[in-house]
Amino acid sequence: MAEDKVVVDQIKKSNDGFVPIPTGEPTAPRVGFGHGQGQRGGGFGQNRKPGFGRAGLGRGAPKDEFESKLLDLARVTRVTGGGKRMSFRAVVVAGDKKGKIGIGIDKGKDVSQAIEKATRKAKKNLVSVIITEGTIPYQVEAKAGPAQILLKPQKKGRGLVAGGAVRTICELAGIKNISSKILSGSKNKLNNAMATMEALKKLKAKS
Repeated sequence: MAEDKVVVDQIKKSNDGFVPIPTGEPTAPRVGFGHGQGQRGGGFGQNRKPGFGRAGLGRGAPKDEFESKLLDLARVTRVTGGGKRMSFRAVVVAGDKKGKIGIGIDKGKDVSQAIEKATRKAKKNLVSVIITEGTIPYQVEAKAGPAQILLKPQKKGRGLVAGGAVRTICELAGIKNISSKILSGSKNKLNNAMATMEALKKLKAKS
């Protein structure tokens, strides 16, 4: 649990909580057969080129087309008859920067489990966003709980005039030029993220 606390503190101190989650990358290099077993193999496979192995010649680990970012991480305490149970709640945003974006919320007994489960949910809850020449087709507004968000299209070269959760979602969706305004004054990352998602869902292609 001390290790989880360190991770939480690091997340809070880095990049305002929006931490990229690496996907599609192996966690550690594989050691070849016979490593440390005398003459048999003699460390066979240590110099093996990437992609050569059981997955087939020339093919490495499949690359994930989605980029994920941790939007929020909170420690949750649940009081039961047997006492207090502590877990972690993660909010993850995933997008392919080509018009698909999703948000996932889930809990886990530790930080890594919560993030992994939330990432899977984000990729299952994908929605398609209408993007025209790098921006949204028209102004749109939406609410989610106490949060109220206004999104406006912008000309090429203006960039993302948005911050916090709104900027993260627009960036991962593939929107390059947009401006936003939090009409409610809400500072809650989750509520602002949900309001942004609702606004993007309202977009329809112009006929």
